[in-house]
Amino acid sequence: METVVIALAAGVAVGMVVLYAWLRLSSGGAVRAARERARLIEGEAETRAREAQVQAEQDALEHRREAEREARDQRRELTRVERRLEQREETLERRAEGIERSEQGLRERTERLDVTERGVEEERVAVAEMRERVAGMTEEEARAELLEELDRELAEEAARRVRAMEASAKAEVDARARKSLATVMQRMTSEITAETTVSVVPLPSDELKGRIIGREGRNIRAFEAATGCDLIIDDTPEVVTVTGFDPVRREVARVALARLIQDGRIHPTRIEEAVTRARSEVEQMVVDAGEQAVVDADVTGLHDEIVKTLGRLRFRYSYGQNQLRHSIETSWLAAAVAAEIGADVEVCRVGGLLHDLGKAADRELEGTHARIGADIARRFGVPKAVVHCVEAHHEEVRPETTEALVVMIADGISGGRPGARRESVEEYVKRLEALEAIANSFEGVDESFAIQAGREVRVIVQPDRVDDLAASRLARDVSRKIEETMQYPGEIRVTVVRETRATATAH
Repeated sequence: METVVIALAAGVAVGMVVLYAWLRLSSGGAVRAARERARLIEGEAETRAREAQVQAEQDALEHRREAEREARDQRRELTRVERRLEQREETLERRAEGIERSEQGLRERTERLDVTERGVEEERVAVAEMRERVAGMTEEEARAELLEELDRELAEEAARRVRAMEASAKAEVDARARKSLATVMQRMTSEITAETTVSVVPLPSDELKGRIIGREGRNIRAFEAATGCDLIIDDTPEVVTVTGFDPVRREVARVALARLIQDGRIHPTRIEEAVTRARSEVEQMVVDAGEQAVVDADVTGLHDEIVKTLGRLRFRYSYGQNQLRHSIETSWLAAAVAAEIGADVEVCRVGGLLHDLGKAADRELEGTHARIGADIARRFGVPKAVVHCVEAHHEEVRPETTEALVVMIADGISGGRPGARRESVEEYVKRLEALEAIANSFEGVDESFAIQAGREVRVIVQPDRVDDLAASRLARDVSRKIEETMQYPGEIRVTVVRETRATATAH
């Protein structure tokens, strides 16, 4: 019995264990199934959410595109409206301008009609007065008055025609003058100036510098006393510079020094001999240069002293331009201009050659080179017409003949052509500053400018202090002061500018 009970108890226990195990297994499967269903539901929910989001984004993009299309359409429409408005405004402006022009034309026509009416009325009054006057005149008095009226009308018509003919003749003369000068300048094709004004003597070696100086400087003192020039012996290798205000003396010194260096014997006695010999050689060079210049210029019949004086210009320079070559050029140019305009060719040729003759002696005589040259030419029998060309070429004497004016023109062309004369940059700037300073020194001048490389000074004045007459006087005063205080090649034009400005303020 006990065994049975034990077996039953064991069976019950095994059954309970089996039942528990079964229950355990069956509940785990349900949980797993539930979890699987939950995952499926979550996946479907996420898919639907993504689909909804994509659909929402597509809807938003479509709405945005639609809005942009509507905005573009509205902008196009606004642009078309604005264009139509602008066209309407332009049409209205053109119509307004046309109306204004029509009104202006009507006003002008009305004014002309008024003037015509007044003229007709004045003529009617004049005719009435004439009738009254004629009614009381005899036949002779009427004829005399009629003739007087005809004379007055003819005189006025003659004056108008004379003025027209003068203007036409002046225009033709200006054109022919420009053509003649252009033709002459094209013929003149001389070389650009390349000479220098410094006399430099080369040395074989620097040892000769001590021999030139001599013991206690006796050789250099003897040389300077004999030549009237100074020697510059500095650290420049193998070079001695000769300086002096007289170009002929400087050339004598250069030739003598070159001969002493070549000979090698340098002492006071030998220096005097070399200087004497060099002086005779330079004098012969002067004569040869003068004779060659006369031949080059095709001038004959000049006195020997004039030819010799002319030859001294071989050693004279102005702004780097050799004055003898300048004189020959001026002679050629003056003869060419004279031939073009029908002036006396020979007078212009000789006047151009001798116009700067005074520069050969202006360091020894008092006065300007134009007056000195005229005195020399007059003393040796040069014709009066040529003498007048010489003394008037800088307008110190008023030019009274066409030939004198031709020589002035030729002198300006030769001195003013490109490359004829040279100037250092410092001197050029100083000259421009001096021109502006002279103009600014006058009262009423606001500003002044030196333009065209110093060929013109433009002066701007204060209009409230300088009137038109004072402006003309100012131009003359400035040009006169420039002539008195400065040295310059060619001509300098002074232009005074007076500008009137009116200012008003709207409140």
